[in-house]
Amino acid sequence: MDRETIDYIIRYFSKLMTKDESLALNHHMYTLKSSESVHMRNLMIERGWINSDPEVIQLLEHGYQTFEQNVVTRIMAETPEKVFFNNCPECHKLARTPHAKQCRYCGYHWHHLTVAHFKLNNTFQITGRNFFLIGKIEEGKIKEGQRIDLRILGLNKKPKIQSIEFALTRHDGKAWEDIALGIDELTAEDKEYLKSIMPVRDPLDIIIE
Repeated sequence: MDRETIDYIIRYFSKLMTKDESLALNHHMYTLKSSESVHMRNLMIERGWINSDPEVIQLLEHGYQTFEQNVVTRIMAETPEKVFFNNCPECHKLARTPHAKQCRYCGYHWHHLTVAHFKLNNTFQITGRNFFLIGKIEEGKIKEGQRIDLRILGLNKKPKIQSIEFALTRHDGKAWEDIALGIDELTAEDKEYLKSIMPVRDPLDIIIE
């Protein structure tokens, strides 16, 4: 696997790392940061940022680049569907970030495919009806038939919006109306995964194809 792809996965999909892999990554990073200061090194050891667990240290025994290669190989073997490769629609090369909409190689941009942004805060299943994504429209207009891009969340899917409704939300004694987008292309596992990561920090793209 090329260096560009490895860096992309480590930087933007580090949440797919195991606990020990994350600890090894922190160990490497903080060891470098404290290399010129004994005081800083001791402070980071006290805080647990520099690890002493042999199993964690062993992950780095062949060097950091080999560690990254091993992590990415495992991620792509175990959970490839959770990695979103934001490839240019024109030349098919990898964009700089998962959110980029202009190719750094050929210059093509695909901003026009995104018509709105939706802030996803919750999900809800109504028996016998659609699965609903609950949140707010941050920008643009959403219509039935458009698609919501879930790939940045680790689901390689862009389900079609079947319905748009209002949803009454209550929290801390306050009530307000959110927007509910009804979709029906997710598996039970997909739905449980989305429930587990709520609320989502960054708005999702509403796209046309």
